Order: sequence, then C-alpha cells, then structure tokens
Amino acid sequence: MADTVREQLRRHADSDTDAIRYEDQAISWREYVGSADRRAGAIDALLDDSRPRHVGTLLENTPEMLYALAAGAFGGFVVAGINATRRGENLARDILRADCQVLLTDSQLKPLLDGLDLGDVSVIDTDSDEWAAMVLASEPLENPPPVDAGDPFMLIFTSGTSGDPKAVRVGNFTVTMSGESLAPSFDLTSEDVIYLSMPMFHSNGVLSGFSPAIAVGATMALARRFSATRFGDDVRRYGVTYMNYVGKPLAYILDTPVRPDDAQTTLRAAFGNEAAAKDIPAFAERFGCRVWDAYGSTELAIIIVRTEASPLESIGEPFPGVAVYDPMTGEECPRAVFDENGAVSNLDECVGELVNTEGAGFFAGYYNDEASTSDRMRDGMYWSGDLAYRDQNGFIYMAGRSGDWLRVDGENMATGIVEEILLRNPAVSRVAVYGLPDPRGVGDQLAAAIVPRHDASLDPAEFEAFLGAQADLSPKAWPRWVRVSESLPTTATNKILKRDLIKEGLGSSGSDTWWERDERGTAYAELTGSRI
Repeated sequence: MADTVREQLRRHADSDTDAIRYEDQAISWREYVGSADRRAGAIDALLDDSRPRHVGTLLENTPEMLYALAAGAFGGFVVAGINATRRGENLARDILRADCQVLLTDSQLKPLLDGLDLGDVSVIDTDSDEWAAMVLASEPLENPPPVDAGDPFMLIFTSGTSGDPKAVRVGNFTVTMSGESLAPSFDLTSEDVIYLSMPMFHSNGVLSGFSPAIAVGATMALARRFSATRFGDDVRRYGVTYMNYVGKPLAYILDTPVRPDDAQTTLRAAFGNEAAAKDIPAFAERFGCRVWDAYGSTELAIIIVRTEASPLESIGEPFPGVAVYDPMTGEECPRAVFDENGAVSNLDECVGELVNTEGAGFFAGYYNDEASTSDRMRDGMYWSGDLAYRDQNGFIYMAGRSGDWLRVDGENMATGIVEEILLRNPAVSRVAVYGLPDPRGVGDQLAAAIVPRHDASLDPAEFEAFLGAQADLSPKAWPRWVRVSESLPTTATNKILKRDLIKEGLGSSGSDTWWERDERGTAYAELTGSRI
C-alpha cells in the first residue's frame, strides 16, 4: 500500500484513461498528473517556507479542485479546504485560522471575498488568464519537500452543525488507507466511474470519493455541487458505477420522480453515512445497487462498521475500544433494554457518548485550536460528542448529538430516536426533532420540522393517527409543535442545522405550516395569525 498521496497519484502518471469527466471535458490521468505538477511549481514559487506551507481552496467540485489536491501532494504543501457556503467574517475566519498563504478560488466564488480583510493572503482566480500563464510557464519541482505517511495532506473543517467549524489535520496515511480499504470492498478498478458530488472541502468527499479513485486509477465524474434532480442524468451521462454521500442525499434523490430504467443504470454501489434507516433499502431497490451506510466523522477517531448481521436501525459493530460512556461518571453505560413494543425502556441509563477508550485513533488534532483538541481528548479517551446506545448484542444505535439530549416533562429524551420513528411515515422525506422552550417555563417541548415527499401530503389528523400507531413512541415524545416545510436549513454536507430551526422558534418562512398539539391531548390543530 502506498504511504502517501503523492505515491498513489504517481502510479497513474502514464495512463491515458480518463481521470476526470466534468460537463463536456475529459481529462486523462497523464494530463491530470502533468497539469497538477505544473501547478505545484507555480504555487511553490509563492510560498514562504518560514511560514506554514498552507494553500486554501475556495472551490467547488471542479477540475481545479482536483488539480489543487494533486498539486498539494506533489508540492508538499497542505491544502486547506474552505467551505464554499460560508460567508462574510465566518469565511475570513476559516481562511485565517488555517494560516493560508495562498487562496485558490474561481470567478464564481471570488466575489464572496469582497470587503473581507484577509491580511497578506494571495488570492488567485483560477479562471483568470494570469493563472493560466503562470501554470504554462511553470515546471514540475525537481526536489519537492519530502512527505511521509504521517505528514498532513489536508486541513478539513468539520461541518459546524454544533458550533464553529474546526480544522482537522488529515494525514497522508489516512487518505491512502481509506482508498485502499474501500476499493476492494466495492471491487473498484480503473474501469470504474466514481461520482464526486459531495463537496471536496469535506472529509466524505475526499476519503470516500477521491481516495478510492486515486487508489485504483478510476475515473472521477464531477458534479460542481450536489443536485438530486440532476443525479439520474449524471449517472447515465458519465456511466457512474460508485457514489459516496453524507447526510441526506439518498432522501433527496428518492424524493424525485421514478424513471423506468432506474434499476438498470450502471450504478453498482453507494457508500456514505447518516442515511435514514428506511432510505437505505429503498435506494438499493430503486437503483439496483448496494448501499453501505457507516458511521463517519471528520476526526476519524471512531470506527464502526455495518455487517450483514447489523440491524437496519443500527450503525453497526464498533472496532475494539469503541464504547458508549456516561460523560458525567466516566463509566461505560449499560446495554439498552427493549420493552414488548420495541421501545428502549432505560434511556436514562443506556444513552451516553460515543468514545474511543484506546485513544485518538486517526485523529491528529484540530489545527490552531488546542482547547477544542483537549476537550475531545479527556482521560486518555476520545469523546465524540455523539449520543448513542448499544443493544445486548453490542450493535450501536445513534441518538443524536450531545445537544440533542432534552428534558421533556421530567423525562430524558434523545431526539435521534424520535426522528427515526417519524421517518417511518411514508409521506415523510426528511425530519428534524429539536427542543423549544416549554411555554410553562420549565424545560423543553419537542418540535418536529418535516419535509413531505414531493408526491405526498400531511394533515394533522393523519399525523395523529400515525403517531398513535407507533407502539414504541413514548406519549411524551409526541411533538408539541410540527412545522411542515418545503425545505430545511442544511450545511454544505446536507446535515440539518437544528440551531437555525431553534433560533427561528415558532416563526414561519415562505409557505411553512405550523401545527400545535393540545397540551393535554393528542389532536393537532393549525397555528394561525399571532400564535405563530
């Protein structure tokens, strides 16, 4: 196995098969490697070796983003993936936090930098004639800085669903190991076409898409940004055989009209994390492919794998050392006990935080943020911030983030469990459950923001009947408020931003509809006028 990304890429330098397909462009591996080499030379000339050799990429999934990743490997500089959905001072903060000397962007995204104080960061528009001339005049580096397996390849910011994004150090070995593990798991070869629609500034796009592609020399078919409505056309146009995802893309795609030949396309496999339990078999059946959903985080400190024996609702079996601990006592939580209806009867005891008791795993720390690194590493263990529980067989089930543990009417509630139950409703495409202040001034009450499927509708009476039929749903877990919406706020990685929903409270936007459940009953009625 190659130790560095540089070694992996060099394997394909003489190949004339397609490395990249993007819109009407086809770029061979020979051209990709050669052009990245010249870019490495051009960028190296701009770097001050007395400072961190960091180059930011404010780019979406275009060939220039792939060139930048390869250039970093060849030039021995660290690529800092900058989230293209960040704005204003938050965007500037990320660029400066990563100590970028150079920032690569393009004509579409460069206006986002207008008015921002980036200090002495050199901003390069990769669509400009000046950049084209610099690349043309450059030569590959004769003596690039040496790179070892443990050296950082990228800085990748976390999604920011529970706070400000943090820059994770991602090493060369992490990237090469990910690709060379995934490729054989899905029988990937140089003849495969890997669909890269998840942002390449995020770990899923790099480790689950780019990594297996460079491990075997497969073709990378690019979507500038993910689009559920364009997905089917892209699969057919490029001959896609493998795709990666993070968050809710499967739900978005399933909520598009079925096409007669969906199950007869070239798509063989989909790999990712955080898909809803009901969407995994639904996607596999519709597209005639294998879907493997696993636990994932940018920090890569915890590994959990789904096996054939894993219950559909679980995220799989943990690697040695991965456990569920009570953050207050520092002790392992007891296993979940299920009642005759399948409901967890000991939530107060069994729900805890996912930890790696053996240390940091592949987590190399947050760049320029020792406080957050120390918060993750406590008592020699890695604390993920994810809530979970285990059944008697050791399988792990997600219960949300640490902020999703609520106190409702004197009972502890894990919102992730309620979400999975609401998603059983065939009319529901996506859902987020969160807490809003109890009008009585004590604790929280549950709110559920729901996006119905495009071909379905929800009404209060039907929703009440559905909840009543869920034997494993606690009466206290019935949402007090329901927000029916056409869309929900998300991160660039398709994760729902609950903090935005909480901030909006009972506010309404666009065509949203609110229902309220009677405080002492089960019936829902629409909220109108000043009550919203």
